[in-house]
Amino acid sequence: MRVRKTMIVLAWIVGAFAAFMFVGWLGFQVQPAPFPDFPEAGASTIATMPLPAGLPAPVDRFFRKVYGDSVPVITSAVLTGRATISPFAGIPMPARYRFTHIAGQGYRHYIEACWFGIPFLRVDERFVDGASLMEIPIIGNDSGPNVERAANQGMWAESWDFPAILVTDPRVKWLPVDEETAVLVVPFKETEQRFVVRFDPATGLPTWTETMRYKSSASPEKSLWMTHALKYEQLGGVLTNTLGSATWTDDGKPWATFTLEDVRFNVDVSAYVRAKGL
Repeated sequence: MRVRKTMIVLAWIVGAFAAFMFVGWLGFQVQPAPFPDFPEAGASTIATMPLPAGLPAPVDRFFRKVYGDSVPVITSAVLTGRATISPFAGIPMPARYRFTHIAGQGYRHYIEACWFGIPFLRVDERFVDGASLMEIPIIGNDSGPNVERAANQGMWAESWDFPAILVTDPRVKWLPVDEETAVLVVPFKETEQRFVVRFDPATGLPTWTETMRYKSSASPEKSLWMTHALKYEQLGGVLTNTLGSATWTDDGKPWATFTLEDVRFNVDVSAYVRAKGL
């Protein structure tokens, strides 16, 4: 009799645990509602400048395909969309995000991971005035020189959502490699950082960027970090990378996939990048 009762209790515990895991999994299948629109519309008119001469062949082809002979001068960008992120133990979680950029100067990330569409984890990260601060619940805060180096690389990688900055900013340089590859050189304080950019030979669109990047302030060495442009669509009348992923190669799979849904250019974000929350 005692054995039978024990088996019943064990069966109940196993069933309750299985039900709990199923409900937990089910909650992560529900996509969150998008963030409300950014309160300011983008500039109605944006200045342009001629596409610079002397760009490496694949770079020149890409910019002419997207912009033609003239490229817009982007001073700020607000990028809003939804994502799948895996901040803990590789568990994919639906999320929504708003990335706000002072183009080529700094940014703020605001991300909400959701369960049954309800935010339960909020990430606030910024790189402003050359200083970076990462605030992630449970994981904690992180800052310091390695985080600043990584933040600068993240900022320029996200600039592919408004790539004009990569030819209008005089601090940015392009170095030729071959017909499908080029090296992007971006400023970081008094030094530079580099990305290898690979272009699709059929479409001419950039598909992969690669750079060596620190994971955290405690990282003893850099890891290979790659971004993959998975889809391009017309957004705001411009051919834009609307779906992309980011991967630390030693993890073996993407830690995040982002779907861009709304862009606003040349709005005043000077106060917003220093704020917290939505």
